Amino acid sequence: MMKGLWSLLVWGAAVYLCLAVVLFFLQRRMLYFPDQTVPVASDYGLPGVEAVELRTADGLRLHAWWRPPRTPEQFVLAYFHGNAGHIGYRADKIRPFIDAGYGVLLVSYRYNAGAGGSPSEPGLYEDGRAAFRFLQSRGIGADRVVTYGESLGSAVAVTLAVEHRVAGVALEAPYTSIAEVAQSHYWYFPAKWMLWDKFDIREKIARIDAPLLIVHGERDRIIPAQFGHALFARAVEPKTAQFLPRAGHNDLYEYGAAERVLAFIGRLSAPPRR
Repeated sequence: MMKGLWSLLVWGAAVYLCLAVVLFFLQRRMLYFPDQTVPVASDYGLPGVEAVELRTADGLRLHAWWRPPRTPEQFVLAYFHGNAGHIGYRADKIRPFIDAGYGVLLVSYRYNAGAGGSPSEPGLYEDGRAAFRFLQSRGIGADRVVTYGESLGSAVAVTLAVEHRVAGVALEAPYTSIAEVAQSHYWYFPAKWMLWDKFDIREKIARIDAPLLIVHGERDRIIPAQFGHALFARAVEPKTAQFLPRAGHNDLYEYGAAERVLAFIGRLSAPPRR
């Protein structure tokens, strides 16, 4: 009997180890979902939005949509989306900001829209820096930029806000770190220690020198709201949070997220005219 039990334990350990190895080597396939579609803004009801090309420091060409602000005094939203889908899926989300007269730069990542790059945490930060260089080339200073991070893009938005003195930071369904989110889902593996791309913004959030807004759904099953609450607790003033009781991960805009972000931007102090 003891021999049979021992054999069962050995087989169980072997299966567990094999699954852990598979997860380790497939982790980026589970975190990133490339989409090589090159969407056209007019096909998504966004006339006047221009397709532009951003050059990264490592030589990649990123597809992006650009709509300048209606007036030189208005803010520009640098929008960094989540891990799946292409920028066309965000057309309805950026429309309220365009209608309000704000500028919008919506960026595809290096693993999307035929850019030819591979996904990684450092790579996504480089994509964000390419977006800032583009804005600078259009005469948009950091003090007129609101970085917007959707889900995975929260780390990009926060990192850029640490590197630049931006006007504000808006985060949709953010997290303390992707490693901690992974651990909450795969509690039976040491997932927190297995990830290459941890996207840890727990410490960075306290270093941003700009007003912060967090919008999170209390019914979010992908990035549970506990991570948004924890990140908000780490942030420094001025900060605002909207935890929507009926919203999940992908339906925040059905529960008034756009109105809350617009109100946040409306309260920001405009930079002095140059």
